[in-house]
Amino acid sequence: MITPRRSKDRGFVDHGWLRTFHTFSFSTYYDHHFMGFSALRVINEDRVQGAQGFDPHSHKDMEIITYVIEGALAHKDSMGNGSVIVPDDVQYMSAGSGVTHSEFNHSETEDAHFLQIWIIPEKRGTKPRYGQKKFTREQKLGRLCMVVSPDGAEDSIAVHQEARLFASVLTRDQTTSHTLADKRRAWLQVVKGEILLNGDAFVAGDGAMITDEFTLSIRGITSENEFLLFDLP
Repeated sequence: MITPRRSKDRGFVDHGWLRTFHTFSFSTYYDHHFMGFSALRVINEDRVQGAQGFDPHSHKDMEIITYVIEGALAHKDSMGNGSVIVPDDVQYMSAGSGVTHSEFNHSETEDAHFLQIWIIPEKRGTKPRYGQKKFTREQKLGRLCMVVSPDGAEDSIAVHQEARLFASVLTRDQTTSHTLADKRRAWLQVVKGEILLNGDAFVAGDGAMITDEFTLSIRGITSENEFLLFDLP
């Protein structure tokens, strides 16, 4: 079964400096039908104005993934990490027993557009850690490129959960597919363009909750299409 979560139905908050869409309940947005899915707790699509951002704040017991779509995001944390994240970068922070960090738009003038993803870990109180890797368009083109896994397979980022995250770019009429193991579920999030998922159309900002499916067939509709696929317990 494939259940759409349309972009227009997400929670939306306009703070001026931050415009954010919430796929699942988050902060002041609450919908008891959308509290998360499997181990996936948050998918926020954020647009931050130039020179603006999130002041230092703390997290605990959450696997946090940042996927930059446009612009650049500057990161600093209490572990001593400092970096700038740009498109094709995937940033990972395991909050574990506790970490404080800040995120700011690296540009003075251009918006930063990115996805903030939270995954609930299998274990609590682990040692916080940080990772950042580049996955190029060429690596993602026409295939599912594994960017997150529980064991770091295929040079992906290892997280504390039996979850796998794939990123893909498809040109018009290009296809890819994925097979779900028994009792596994999936979530698909469209980043750019428009795709067909098992014949159903999804556009940028749309998500799809996938249960009791075996094979997923995905085809690009526009000239450039990008999506994330979560394979979940």
